[in-house]
Amino acid sequence: MSQKNILYYFFSPLRILLYPFSVLYGGVVWLRNRLYDTGFSSAVEFSVPVISVGNLSVGGTGKTPHVEYLVNLLQYRYKVATMSRGYKRHTQGFMVADANSNALRIGDEPMQYHMKFPELTVSVAEERLTGIPALLQRKPDIDVILLDDAYQHRSVKAGLNILITDFSKPFYEDHILPLGRLREGPSAYKRADLIIVSKCPANMSTQKAVEIEQKINPLQNQQVFFTGIQYDKPYELMNRDEHTLTNANVVLVCCIANPAPLISHLEQTAKSVHVLSYPDHHYFLSKDLEEIQAAYDNWKVENKVILTTEKDATRLYLHKDKLKDWTIPIIVLPIKVAVLFNKEKEFNQIVLNYVEKEISQNLDMQYEEITG
Repeated sequence: MSQKNILYYFFSPLRILLYPFSVLYGGVVWLRNRLYDTGFSSAVEFSVPVISVGNLSVGGTGKTPHVEYLVNLLQYRYKVATMSRGYKRHTQGFMVADANSNALRIGDEPMQYHMKFPELTVSVAEERLTGIPALLQRKPDIDVILLDDAYQHRSVKAGLNILITDFSKPFYEDHILPLGRLREGPSAYKRADLIIVSKCPANMSTQKAVEIEQKINPLQNQQVFFTGIQYDKPYELMNRDEHTLTNANVVLVCCIANPAPLISHLEQTAKSVHVLSYPDHHYFLSKDLEEIQAAYDNWKVENKVILTTEKDATRLYLHKDKLKDWTIPIIVLPIKVAVLFNKEKEFNQIVLNYVEKEISQNLDMQYEEITG
């Protein structure tokens, strides 16, 4: 950590005031984890492979595209289900996505999975401990469950724990809430099986990767991987037809914490960019739609489009009838992750080996129970 950051952390008046609250919160979290670590509180293990994808910090580390990566890896071999909390949804309890689902009912990220992967079983539940049995009762043919943002859900024992940390905000340089952004202490990384450093620069050197891995200090049983974000082919929101941004003038509508990388990409791809930025996970109101339409209509250029992210598209789609009346091209720009340093096959094989081993062991146990 730089000298400037050290001075900021230890001498900022606000941080001095926050320090006692951070110690108190950290103590509560430590006690909770200690109860699980010593076996006083028990975690439930299920009869299907469970993969948890999560992080230590609040805010985006890129969990959603990593879950999609796993869906793409597994869905042609197994019947896959995702389970998310359904952040900011307007419902409660366990639900499975269906034809009537939308972002209000199940949350924007689960709705993104539902729209993108028609064969995927998408479910939401605040409590995974009760949600998983409900899911298996509803869908008994599920082979593997992906838990989205469940690293802190100690009541469920995942067979494979994947921890994601942001390249620009690694957990080992952060502090526990509210002093920093961590939900639990940095030492909690030791529960992970795989650690992914996400949002890495495409031109990142192997030397930098080695430095980061040394700072993480993985245990003997842990492996560290590095991933970067790639922008996929744009498509139209209403009919999913592919679209090009070459020579296009783009009205970017986004509700993401850090739109700078997206804007930079569009400035290199499109002719020009006009940005309309809203709070993270923002649900669009009528006045927002009026602002978006006015920005488009009043921009006196040719070949213009409205462009948004996949996550934001799920909330825009709540107003699909009005958007259709606009007769304006609304383009969605998807993202995907790439495993860096030619480690994709290695990462994939670890995941596939885990799932195959778990399914094989469960089948053997069922056979033994039947045969006595």
